[in-house]
Amino acid sequence: MNGTTITAPTIEYALLAPMLIVFGAALVGVLVEAFAPRYLRKSIQMPLTLLALIGAFVTTVLTALNGLPERAAAMGAVAVDGPSLFIWGIILILAFVSALLINDDDQFVAQAAAVPGSVDEEEAVRNGFAQTEVYPLLLFAVGGMLLFPASNDLLAMFVALEVMSLPLYLLCGLARRRRLLSQEASVKYFLLGAFSSAFFLYGTALVYGYAGSVDLRAISEALGSVSGQQTLLLVGVALLGVGLLFKIGAAPFQAWKPDVYQGAPTAVTALMASTVLVAAFGALLRVFWVALGNLDWDWRPVMWGVAILTMIVGAILAITQTDIKRMLAYSSIAHAGFLLTGVIATGSAAQNSQSLSAVLFYMAAYGFTTVGAFAVVTMVRDAGGEAGHLSRWAGLGKRSPVLAGIFAFFLLAFAGIPLTSGFFGKYAVFTAAVGGGALPLVIVGVVSSAIAAFFYVRVIVLMFFNEPAADGPSIAAPSVGTSAVVALAAAATVVLGVFPQPVLTLADQAASALFIR
Repeated sequence: MNGTTITAPTIEYALLAPMLIVFGAALVGVLVEAFAPRYLRKSIQMPLTLLALIGAFVTTVLTALNGLPERAAAMGAVAVDGPSLFIWGIILILAFVSALLINDDDQFVAQAAAVPGSVDEEEAVRNGFAQTEVYPLLLFAVGGMLLFPASNDLLAMFVALEVMSLPLYLLCGLARRRRLLSQEASVKYFLLGAFSSAFFLYGTALVYGYAGSVDLRAISEALGSVSGQQTLLLVGVALLGVGLLFKIGAAPFQAWKPDVYQGAPTAVTALMASTVLVAAFGALLRVFWVALGNLDWDWRPVMWGVAILTMIVGAILAITQTDIKRMLAYSSIAHAGFLLTGVIATGSAAQNSQSLSAVLFYMAAYGFTTVGAFAVVTMVRDAGGEAGHLSRWAGLGKRSPVLAGIFAFFLLAFAGIPLTSGFFGKYAVFTAAVGGGALPLVIVGVVSSAIAAFFYVRVIVLMFFNEPAADGPSIAAPSVGTSAVVALAAAATVVLGVFPQPVLTLADQAASALFIR
């Protein structure tokens, strides 16, 4: 073997480099928390987090440029293919933007271990303590998000699910204000998330009992060779579906989303609403298209029902909300239903490629708009913190026309108005669904979009056509990070709405080879 030969382990390390960088930085962050003086931690953790995310994104791009492997890495457990790399890129960019938002100390409790309202908490605030553990927790969660959609066997996917979820359970309970509401959100998310993980693990066990393997390709091959155990298979698939649908917030597994989104620090809500949705949909696609693609006659009718229920529940219940974060949570549920129409649109290889490309583009477009919307929410404040109640947003267009205009633009993008990224996202997904024979589902999606447009426009009318209250909320001076987040999100929403072709081309290229099998 000469000095220029590249060995297989070296190639695998290169393929897994984005995840290794993120997890390595997370471990370094833990050491910083353990040994660095408190006054130095913030100045170390923030640059470390941003550099790790940039490094992981650069290695993702280099991996894509160097050509895709023909088989899964890490002994077949991780599939680094076109869809995985595109999803990794989306997650890393959105995580970077969310990290800029998380940099605002005013959102996080000074000392998480202190009892809300206690003397210890007041002393921590006076001393200027900052909860810098959020940075390694963010990196661990992002590492899990990278592994989740790339997992090529169900056990690796379960490990990724837990690595992604456990840091988020903690982050949800670290809000600086409304501490009890934040801790309630954390406990609800943990309990319901633990149930969903148990469903996923039990489903894995049943599918293993049917196929004799947890490898996705082996499960797919077993569908045509194993007979007499259909009940075991179908129950296992149902349980796997529950675990995955919970993570995307699809109905009837959406109950956690409004409470958690409302109680968590808004920067963490932005992270979850964008990156977790992308990672969970990537995992859902891999399980149902790679492992269970030959079983689509059985799971597609169920997915039809879930998609219809999700779109309707998200659109209608959002109308009844009076809290801005809860309204955006139900909006997220509706968008999960729109994305499910792309998951259902299977058929020929060309049809699958078109559907996958549409879903990838939609996730990118929705992610940027979501982060931008929640960044705006962090700046509208009253005496108790963020002004969550919709009545407090009345007349915001007269108090701060620029901020209100940007938020209105994000809402129009959610509604799918032309010249915004949301329009092309919905157009791509619905076109793919029509091509896959799901026209009735598209009709439901269009009607749900029209319903959803009502509550988006209602907020716009409230901001621009109502008089502001004398004691209305103030507009906090944004930090450099928050300003950058809003600017980047607005720019992405405009560019993807006016000139979407470059990203659509990237999505087409990523989807052209489909998943490694």
